[in-house]
Amino acid sequence: MQIDALLEIMGKQNASDLIITVNNPPVFRISKDLVRSNQPAFTKETAKEIIYQMLSAEQKADFEKEKEIDIAYQLKETRFRVNVHYERGNAACAIRRLSSRIPTLQELLMPKAVEDFSRLTQGLILVTGVTGAGKSTTQASMINLINQSRPCHIITIEDPIEYIHANKKSIVEQREVGIDTETFASALRRVLRQNPDVILVGEMRDLETIQTAITAAETGHLVISTLHTPDAAQAIDRMIDVFPPAQQAQIRLQLSLTIQGVVAQKLLQKKDKSGVVAAVEILAANGAVRNIIRKSATQDLYSTIETGSKFGMVSMDNALKDLYRAKLISEEAAIENSRNPDEMAKKLKLA
Repeated sequence: MQIDALLEIMGKQNASDLIITVNNPPVFRISKDLVRSNQPAFTKETAKEIIYQMLSAEQKADFEKEKEIDIAYQLKETRFRVNVHYERGNAACAIRRLSSRIPTLQELLMPKAVEDFSRLTQGLILVTGVTGAGKSTTQASMINLINQSRPCHIITIEDPIEYIHANKKSIVEQREVGIDTETFASALRRVLRQNPDVILVGEMRDLETIQTAITAAETGHLVISTLHTPDAAQAIDRMIDVFPPAQQAQIRLQLSLTIQGVVAQKLLQKKDKSGVVAAVEILAANGAVRNIIRKSATQDLYSTIETGSKFGMVSMDNALKDLYRAKLISEEAAIENSRNPDEMAKKLKLA
């Protein structure tokens, strides 16, 4: 089988992901469920053959050297994010299908605070969540809103580029790690010389990237980036904990001054299994939040979010409760994903 034919089947079944591993048939993720296809199981040879159809000669060499690689693959009007890796000595891959159209924040059912964050002109905005939580789509929607709303110079650093942005009111430069730059850190070191207004960092993976992103936000730029943390409070801790203890007090001060907001999301299966929907926690930086960060009391952020609705804040439990009331998710999903399942169960009985 050709990879393009398999990706066509993926689109027809409206699958979000495709998993290729030896001794298994192609496996699709459809509305959060894994569905095995009726195709023959891959052998070591057929898995490698179909995976290598997506790789250039240079990418094959990089994969065989590094044992894994992230690429973007284009089929007609549809882009795919592909991670190729070894599994028990055999080539395997996970493929994410990307929409050719960037959804609006309203279509994603994002709280109004996310739109407000997008209209800021400086500071740091974090989009957090586990792998597969929809962070890249939220970021793309924010960049698209900026692109449609005001003239500015947007530079994105991505690995790989997922959504393609056409120039509208803004000029959008998209740089891909491994093609246009070696690493996130090296791109960020030079980005301020490229006269940006808005900088998107696909992922903050190390100390240097985080430090440079904070510095860019300090110098009057809007910086949007992601972290792999399950909630807003842990995102703050993660950024600080990567630094040596001697530097953490200074980083807390810098972060307290630059952070504008955190969008923490979970992607849940809809009650009718017609797709997925994001439950979104919002931390909006006000005086209390900045003081908590400076004082290293991030455990207090949970109660601050809970009581900060007038500042646009939304707790994860309240987001889940609202989705349940709107009949978008099941009671079980709301309870399983809440911070306090017992308390959530009580709230839903009164909903």
